[in-house]
Amino acid sequence: MQDREVFDEVFGVGGDPRRELRALVDWIDRTPVADLKRRHDAAEAAFRQIGITFAVYGEEEAAERIIPFDVLPRVFSAGEWASLTRGLEQRVEAINAFLLDIYGERRILRDGVVPADLILRNPQFAAPIADIRPPKGIFAHICGIDLVRTGPSDFFVLEDNARTPSGVSYMIENREAMLRLCPELFTLFPVQPVDGYPDALLSTLRSVAPDRAANEPVCVLLTPGPFNSAFYEHSFLADNLGIELVEAADLEVRDDVVWMRTISGPVRVDVIYRRIDDDFLDPLVFRPDSMLGVPGLIAAYRAGNVALVNAPGTGIADDKAIYSYMPEIVRYYSGGEALLPNVQTFRCREPEALSYTLDHLEELVVKLVDGSGGYGMLVGPTSSRDEIERFRAALKAEPHRYIAQPTLALSTCPTLVEQGLAPRHVDFRPFVLKRADGITITPGGLTRVALREGSLVVNSSQGGGTKDSFVLGDRSTMQSQSLEGMHQSQILPDLFTDPPLGGSV
Repeated sequence: MQDREVFDEVFGVGGDPRRELRALVDWIDRTPVADLKRRHDAAEAAFRQIGITFAVYGEEEAAERIIPFDVLPRVFSAGEWASLTRGLEQRVEAINAFLLDIYGERRILRDGVVPADLILRNPQFAAPIADIRPPKGIFAHICGIDLVRTGPSDFFVLEDNARTPSGVSYMIENREAMLRLCPELFTLFPVQPVDGYPDALLSTLRSVAPDRAANEPVCVLLTPGPFNSAFYEHSFLADNLGIELVEAADLEVRDDVVWMRTISGPVRVDVIYRRIDDDFLDPLVFRPDSMLGVPGLIAAYRAGNVALVNAPGTGIADDKAIYSYMPEIVRYYSGGEALLPNVQTFRCREPEALSYTLDHLEELVVKLVDGSGGYGMLVGPTSSRDEIERFRAALKAEPHRYIAQPTLALSTCPTLVEQGLAPRHVDFRPFVLKRADGITITPGGLTRVALREGSLVVNSSQGGGTKDSFVLGDRSTMQSQSLEGMHQSQILPDLFTDPPLGGSV
């Protein structure tokens, strides 16, 4: 089962189980594959029944899909997590300092650390809000930092997600599934709980409310609507936060104040957790043809009458060309070296990097600087000659739109596939919440797995799946995990109590 050319997070490099995960290996060995498949089928049936789906744009058939779920967990030791936490805190603090700077004094541009044109001419630079200081000076309240691993202690940041990071609902639902499907694993391991995320997020939203509403701020989640690929997550989070899920038609702005229409009359809104990109937020400021935004919203934000989470303008931190400067950005604002390094990156806007990329396309991964979801990407070693030549032409025509990176030997985890158990490549998205008084990182995250043999693309839209991510704690201080007291909408159906042998419903 072990691919000896890469680091497996359970079986190491040589195929011998890692000592700290011996208990997991023993569990795998004594659990028949048929039983694992039965549990997998139960999870799939339950997820389908409660509607845990995502939309695939551009496909008429099977446009709504469930994300495949793997019952073999990924495990992080307490020491690994402590190291990651320090690096994540440093990076998110630097991202916020960077955003506050480029929309304010622009010291980093004057000092020549980052090219000014890369910021000021960037489509993601929100010039209309450049003179607005967000509440408490925080731009990116919620960040999802994508990490990859290549060895026992070799973690790298693959990309930053500060605009509208998604996937946290799957982190929570995956844990609930594992508690029901594989409760014995929570006896074997002191797994830290993840179900505190909704409370931590609500606390983060309330922390940036206008002063007049400091005690009981009204928070809402603004969604583009049910046709958005992440709508399940929007409704899940609103329900678990205990806040209203609203669309643009539910809100109006009068005298620079945001009001929510209700059957009892208008209710003043203090904080908006927006899951809409900047371009569509306010047709009076950004795209005039937007039907998803609220006219006058930015005026209310400018007046300090409403907080927007994440703040407008954060999208520029997701740009992959900006990502390539993150080691310098972290050093500039923190005074130290980045604890979590970047993957080596070639900026194709630079002639020397472009020349190298064109000469080594068969070896590199090439990405659009504003791409996401696994689209607009070339994986050289697995691409056809025609695909490579198409990218070569695109690079020559618009080199500034691309970056290139070496093809990493991403770590693998044992995964249940059609043929049984096999190693599959994984990445990891932890979720970081930033408030004025500190940072909260949920001890877990979204592990995405490339289910196709040999594939390095983990995105759900490209056939990837998910795993639960166990972060181990000190057993003596751990509280027992339980489904008791959780919101009823979170409870997965009783299919898990007696998993069916068939997976379809």
